[in-house]
Amino acid sequence: MTKHPDFDLPALVALRRDLHAHPELGFEEHRTAALVAERLRALGLEVTTGIAGTGVVGTLRGTGRAIGLRADMDALAMPESSGKPWASTVPGQMHACGHDGHTSMLLGAAEVLAAAPPGITVHFIFQPAEEGRGGAKAMVEAGLFQQFPCDMVFGLHNMPGLACDEMAVVPGPQLASSDSWTLTLRGEGTHGAKPHLGRDPIPAAGMFLAALQTVTGRIVDPLQPAVVSACSLRAGDPKALNVIPDVVEIGGTARAYTPLVRDQLEEGIGRLAHGIAAAQGLEAEYTFIRRIPPVVNEASATQVALAAARRALPKVRTEFPPSTAGDDFAFFAGEAPGCYVWLGNGPAQDGALHHNTGYDFNDAALPSGVAFWVALAREAAS
Repeated sequence: MTKHPDFDLPALVALRRDLHAHPELGFEEHRTAALVAERLRALGLEVTTGIAGTGVVGTLRGTGRAIGLRADMDALAMPESSGKPWASTVPGQMHACGHDGHTSMLLGAAEVLAAAPPGITVHFIFQPAEEGRGGAKAMVEAGLFQQFPCDMVFGLHNMPGLACDEMAVVPGPQLASSDSWTLTLRGEGTHGAKPHLGRDPIPAAGMFLAALQTVTGRIVDPLQPAVVSACSLRAGDPKALNVIPDVVEIGGTARAYTPLVRDQLEEGIGRLAHGIAAAQGLEAEYTFIRRIPPVVNEASATQVALAAARRALPKVRTEFPPSTAGDDFAFFAGEAPGCYVWLGNGPAQDGALHHNTGYDFNDAALPSGVAFWVALAREAAS
């Protein structure tokens, strides 16, 4: 590799691989945050650390409009099987979603913009704990947007299957809400040979699971995407196969793109749970936990991002299907007009999609990501 005309690409690749080799889970990104802060200070940016624990913001001051550019820093609690020389050195932890690449690209953009400022204020936001631990919400609650007001905020995520010089910038829903639900069916345990002497929660659990998809199939408008999945089931003891248990515990996830459908899922699962419990003479304890709102791109921010993508890359898609995955960037977009874009990560070789043990961020995407962030700052200033 040769030195990129605007930033040191080999150094950025080395940084990305170093981050990949040293993954840290949400709110534990101490090494990563220190490295990020050190590099931002070396560029002459104002640096604030310790936001929601391990969050970092680097600010390049200008006049007029202020924008926020977000990169997530955390890894996942899973082993790595990629076999790369820079594979994770931490057992049971790996960068399986490309946050090492996201962090590196934003640092590369900071390098370019610090050398040739766009004129506006740019807040480089390095977020902890995107992977389900609530980092964005924690940063917002810690006063992120009071301390660093933004007229617009932007997020970027790599997407295997798109070319490394290709982006997708689409208005409207990009990612679904990500909510959790739990149900405890409580009966009365008894001998397995004398079920009439108790109140068996297991048949009720079967009825509930069999009917669960009627929530999406018969309550939600068929033209509105929605997902309800049961992902956990606990009952009885395999070492006591003649005992009907007192309790069955079920849990899962619910996904939607609109507040209405989100409400319908919460109400529909609960109504089904309580109805079946009542019919079987059981008690039902139901909770629906709203974790992450949907990511919905705002029109004006999307126009800025689209113009920047077309300036920076040769291939830009304006149609791309939304994902039923979630991203807590939604909390940032709830504070300022936001846009979330997709950057190609090349072919998904050997099944190495996001959250796969064989996944590795594609270093060939680094220049594209840097170019987009730089173009975005300049487009927002125009």
